Amino acid sequence: EVKAAADICCTSGNARQVVESLGVPEVIMLPDQYLAANVAAETDVKIIPWAGACEVHELFTPAEIVKLRLNFPGVVVLAHPECPPDVVAEADFSGSTARMVEYVSQHKPARVALVTECSMSANIAEASPETEFVRACSFCPHMQRITLKGIRRALETMSHEVMIPDELFAPARRAVERMLAVK
Repeated sequence: EVKAAADICCTSGNARQVVESLGVPEVIMLPDQYLAANVAAETDVKIIPWAGACEVHELFTPAEIVKLRLNFPGVVVLAHPECPPDVVAEADFSGSTARMVEYVSQHKPARVALVTECSMSANIAEASPETEFVRACSFCPHMQRITLKGIRRALETMSHEVMIPDELFAPARRAVERMLAVK
């Protein structure tokens, strides 16, 4: 329903490009107030945030990053852009999971602390086995419910079918297609 009501969708990886592609002076951005604030800091577009947040990313604090740096000298801190702006400001780099993977593979830091959801940090660590990863992550209880075994069972039994009402399908698809068209 939310996608159907939206003009366009975005991800944490393309939010700035999507916002700037609209060519408008202001944008209402939801559902994450911290992603909105972090994108607002990177663009001249006025962003009006929705008062929502990821329950995992909002738990991180700048004090935790300071402690990481004390406990692991030379650590490079990478924060997800759905973390609060003061956390992102304390980090060495902020980006989506794909951008974090890119950062580590290009810069090849010896030691990295990932300030994001744990399963996402596992994906990044797997892509760069030569880097030592300090897991400063928090588990998302919702992401942990999705398992390969559960997906396989759903496909084998064709259970958990998601039905989208016809009146929502076309406008929701349009919002996603508009996002995919942004270069």
